[in-house]
Amino acid sequence: MATEYNITNYITVIDPQALTSISPTLLSISQAKDLWYKVKPCGRLVRPVAPTRIPGRYLSHQEGLPKLPVPSLQQTCERYLATLEPIVDEEELSHTKELLAEFQKAGGVGERLQKGLERRARKTENWLSDWWLTTAYLDYRMPVVVHSSPGVVLPRLEFSDRQGQMRFAAKLIAGVLDFKTMIDNETLPVEYLGGKQLCMNQYYQVLSSCRVPGLKRDSVVNHAHRSRPPTHITVVHNFQFFVLDVYNSDGTPLTVDQLYMQLEKVWSSSLQTNKEPIGILTSNQRNSWGKAYNNLIKDKTNKDSVQAIQKSIFTVCLDAPMPCVSDELYHSRAAVQMLHGGGSRWNSGNRWFDKTLQFIIGEDGSCGLMYEHAPAEGPPIVSLIDHVVEYTKKSEMVRTPMVPLPMPQKLRFNITPEIKKDIEKAKQNMNIMVHDLDVKVIVFSHFGKNVPKTHKMSPDAFIQMGLQLAYYRMYQRCCATYESASLRMFKLGRTDTIRSCSIDSANFVKAMDDPAKQKIEKVTLLEKAVKAHRAYTDMAIHGQAIDRHLLGLKLQAIEDLTSMPEIFMDTSYAVANHYNLSTSQVPAKTDCVMCFGPVAPDGYGVCYNPMAEHINFAVSAFNSCNETNAAHMAQRLEEALLDMRMLLESTPKAKL
Repeated sequence: MATEYNITNYITVIDPQALTSISPTLLSISQAKDLWYKVKPCGRLVRPVAPTRIPGRYLSHQEGLPKLPVPSLQQTCERYLATLEPIVDEEELSHTKELLAEFQKAGGVGERLQKGLERRARKTENWLSDWWLTTAYLDYRMPVVVHSSPGVVLPRLEFSDRQGQMRFAAKLIAGVLDFKTMIDNETLPVEYLGGKQLCMNQYYQVLSSCRVPGLKRDSVVNHAHRSRPPTHITVVHNFQFFVLDVYNSDGTPLTVDQLYMQLEKVWSSSLQTNKEPIGILTSNQRNSWGKAYNNLIKDKTNKDSVQAIQKSIFTVCLDAPMPCVSDELYHSRAAVQMLHGGGSRWNSGNRWFDKTLQFIIGEDGSCGLMYEHAPAEGPPIVSLIDHVVEYTKKSEMVRTPMVPLPMPQKLRFNITPEIKKDIEKAKQNMNIMVHDLDVKVIVFSHFGKNVPKTHKMSPDAFIQMGLQLAYYRMYQRCCATYESASLRMFKLGRTDTIRSCSIDSANFVKAMDDPAKQKIEKVTLLEKAVKAHRAYTDMAIHGQAIDRHLLGLKLQAIEDLTSMPEIFMDTSYAVANHYNLSTSQVPAKTDCVMCFGPVAPDGYGVCYNPMAEHINFAVSAFNSCNETNAAHMAQRLEEALLDMRMLLESTPKAKL
């Protein structure tokens, strides 16, 4: 069945921050999951005892996965040069060729580092995964807000009062717990990419986990695998945190009605709007937050409250209404609400940004989530979203037990003058980030995956060429472009980079507006660029791309305490890793859009969900850069895609 799909239909989700520190994510939605939705019973709700686990299924699957390979040194060096050609000048390219020739000499530094990597690959389950977690995430010191954690905007809900907000929140919680049952029982369907089984490890990292700040390096704690896993979630309303137990004493999850009653208790116990927004501390630069964290948890009450949040299965943020905007601007406003909460005046204090999963439900019908990126990429998040959205559409079939439920526990914090000072500083920094981030969400309604497929083109490759054309029209140059590819064919696989800017994409974008070029020639160049993108994608998912290999060689040099090879000090390497376009495809069944900040000060973050007949785009830029503008980029992207369709439809010989 998997052969009916282009391999590029299964790529990408997002890893914005990891790009900044090195580069990053994927999304794969397999037909196994499609089948799962078709065969799942919908007339009744399955309620197995909650956190039980049937051992063996997950482990037996994992043990059968191959190890991530180490590509050959010569292959990576050759492919690296090819990716540089459209983005560096001839003089720089010539200098880099000399450095690479020296690096590859027999018995030289490159060969020594390559052998070190190969030794590491033999001794470990995955030579990259620990390095990647540390270097791309835990060592990264910028705030997770905007710079790392993605937001997801879900379809607007049909309510505008607190009763509607509570009712939907109760259904959402029940839906997440339903998904959790499959994780606990290890009954999640295995996902596939190009007919190959994928590593499912990340599904076991997203619940009951949390990032913990450090003075120089963060860590991630996961309480799901403890002998007594957590049975509570945290709910935050008006900046006040509550522990809400979501399982009955017999291990069954609370029903939607029970959850609704408990949420009402939370709401009525947190009416004060003058509380200190303790959660805003988590939005600060990581070293600053690490210092404030150590000070905060000196107090036992504070430490207990923080640990309750960290241990919770996930967090639900009951947001106050955001400023009203027109229907046209709603999605853009919702995107910033999911990314950062809108600032200290609005909902930025109504978060614990270190928490892996935070579901956000506004009193005005806005709905979505944000997630902290260190434990996992997008696939488990999007699978969970699709499951929960479907779940919330069902009618509740379970009778609510007539048993009294305990009052949700309000978490207390003792705010000293020093903590108060830290909160004020975090507010200021958050508001600077809020004012600097420019986000434009558009629904491209002219066509979706249908048009590229009609012309036998991969929808993802087609959209990526649209991005290349839009950028070239704005700046008259090509730029380093990031798109992530899954390494989940391999045990504990994370991501590698699809470099969407290629010699072939450059030839196409330069020819597109050249009046001297014939239409048929332009079509041929577009077809060639699309084929090149698909070939690079295929190479990347099979562990043969260049970026993680180069990173591994660099980290091996650091580990060996040898001097840094010149290829990593070269201007070309800096240019190659300065992603003016950081992009991700996030395909979902749900009509949603993911969003994230740019990874370069003068760059764009572009995320898209291609549906059958439309495409959801989220484009971000920084206001502090005079050269970038999210709305202009979104408009140019729309024009580029329409011009590409017109080119194909007005040229009968268009064949791929």
